[in-house]
Amino acid sequence: METILSAFGELVKLALSRSRAAPKITEDTVFQPGNAEIRPLLDQMVETLALPGSGISGMENLRELYGRLKKGCPCLLLPEHYGNLDLTMFDYFVRREEGGEEIADSLAAIAGMKHNEENPAVAAFASAYTRLLIYPSRSLQGLNPETDKDEIARCAAINRASTRTLIRIKERGRLILVFPSGTRYRPWDPESKRGVREIDSYLRLFEYMCPVSINGQLLVIRSGEMIGDYVSKDLVRLTVGPVMSCAEFRNEARARAEAAGVEDKKQAVVDAVMALLDKMHCAAEAERQKLLEEGY
Repeated sequence: METILSAFGELVKLALSRSRAAPKITEDTVFQPGNAEIRPLLDQMVETLALPGSGISGMENLRELYGRLKKGCPCLLLPEHYGNLDLTMFDYFVRREEGGEEIADSLAAIAGMKHNEENPAVAAFASAYTRLLIYPSRSLQGLNPETDKDEIARCAAINRASTRTLIRIKERGRLILVFPSGTRYRPWDPESKRGVREIDSYLRLFEYMCPVSINGQLLVIRSGEMIGDYVSKDLVRLTVGPVMSCAEFRNEARARAEAAGVEDKKQAVVDAVMALLDKMHCAAEAERQKLLEEGY
């Protein structure tokens, strides 16, 4: 199987030449506007790898969510996360639907800052989309309170700046996309599919949300960095679920946890999100398999 680098080496070179990604994230650079010169390169990857029949379902739900956003309601998208082209696929398929360009232009994705700091090629591709960078909780857990004091302080400063920026941009018409798992699912690491507790705080800050399932993949994840992932031609279906009240969903999840004697209410909320996504994924996969059987 070919890797991204071997299959799309020329696109990688072009992305690097067009990149303006900041190599070091500070409190002043947590908000990163998308680079429209790089997005077509990623679109080309999707066009090359996505099989006929690929696309997005539930656009009516996304349009309804965007309509609420336009009326001043802070709105949230909660997609599954299987590969580093998930955001690319969402952006690509949404833009090809009626009214999709405006919706896609409003997107701001919550992303870990390592994409900017660890690999210039990954940083270049990630910079195609508007992002709000954070220091992920999983990365913080790996720091030593005694030996990594400076990095922990930096983490806290960056996340405070990100929170302030999030509050500002969600009130200014940005549709916020955050992956509840906080990382790509890695089959050899079941913990990577467990949602992160911070999602409870996102639901508290927003009014409406749509879950998004992702079925089919154009990248086969390896243990190394994104640039070493294998490419794979596949039929991909993204499904946007119904518009839901964040408060109602959160309150119901916390009430069920209370009744069951669960102490960690924040984890219970994101577990409910992940269970919803899993249910959507199974239903969408059955439909995707029908398309494959029909010869798409």
